[in-house]
Amino acid sequence: MQEVWGRLRRLSTGHGVRFSFVSRHPQKGVLKMQGLRNDRDFNLALSNTSRRNGFWRMNERSTRERDDSPSGKQLMRLSASSDRLRAPMLFIAGVFAALVALVLYNALTPDPPQLTQRDVNDAVVRAMASATPRPPVSVGAFQAVAPALVLIQTERPAQNSNGEQSRGLGSGIVVNDQGLILTSLHVVEDAEEIRLTFADGTEAYAWVIAERPENDIAVLQPSQLPGVLVPAPLGNPNALRVGDEAFVVGNPLGLYGSLSAGVISGLKRSFTPPGRGRRMENLIQFDAAVNPGNSGGPLLNRYGQVVGIVTGLANPSGQEAFSGIGFAVPIDIAGGAAGMPSY
Repeated sequence: MQEVWGRLRRLSTGHGVRFSFVSRHPQKGVLKMQGLRNDRDFNLALSNTSRRNGFWRMNERSTRERDDSPSGKQLMRLSASSDRLRAPMLFIAGVFAALVALVLYNALTPDPPQLTQRDVNDAVVRAMASATPRPPVSVGAFQAVAPALVLIQTERPAQNSNGEQSRGLGSGIVVNDQGLILTSLHVVEDAEEIRLTFADGTEAYAWVIAERPENDIAVLQPSQLPGVLVPAPLGNPNALRVGDEAFVVGNPLGLYGSLSAGVISGLKRSFTPPGRGRRMENLIQFDAAVNPGNSGGPLLNRYGQVVGIVTGLANPSGQEAFSGIGFAVPIDIAGGAAGMPSY
């Protein structure tokens, strides 16, 4: 270390460098010195680990220039202040740049067009035009009962001098899993032969197993059941109100599976059918069209449930033509003939 110190003193004489010894650590081989060159001071640290190829190499650990003049001190204070303000200034510059970018984006992007009442109306019209309308209530009502509808054809003994048999038409409805059929008594009364045609085309003969003359109701037992037996859903006639929707399904004039629509016109009506001489009570009045062949068919509510069995129509002229007044026996009364519980 002494050798290094001496060498530095000799080399610095001709270069305007003055060294002052600070400390040394012979054990560690470290020599620390302060130097002054051209009125600027610096620190040097020498260690024996810096020796390469037989020469000592100086490692400058830190250099800090000092100017003790007033102007130098002021410059140092300004430098320190600028270091403290650098981070906030960078943040403010970033925020400003973001605001400028947002303003430019809004200036370059056109505003969306304002909606007018006409635009709204046009959109509503297009949406309604593209929407699939719900099917009418009558469609669901008919589909609910159609598999249980039965066409009834009868033959009666000859009633004229020509000896020809009288043929009749009517309707019926399957009401339980045993295949029992409800119809009007006057459709099958005194018939020698009763033929049935089910919804799937199955044909069978039938016979009367129960009847209620006071309510014009008969229960038929078919000789053969269709492959798929679907009884009709039954409703509660006591829940009916005047003005409720009403549908009649039957076979008017032999036209199988016909539907007519109307409303419930009255409840608990009394009526004496022409030519029968027996007054009927507690009938449901409706205005859905009925014609010969509808008798014995079902009267439905808006849910396709059977609430009555069509028994006849009233016509002031006495003809069997519909004039807007039809009658049906409530299903709880008609079903009692087939052993069904009442509501």
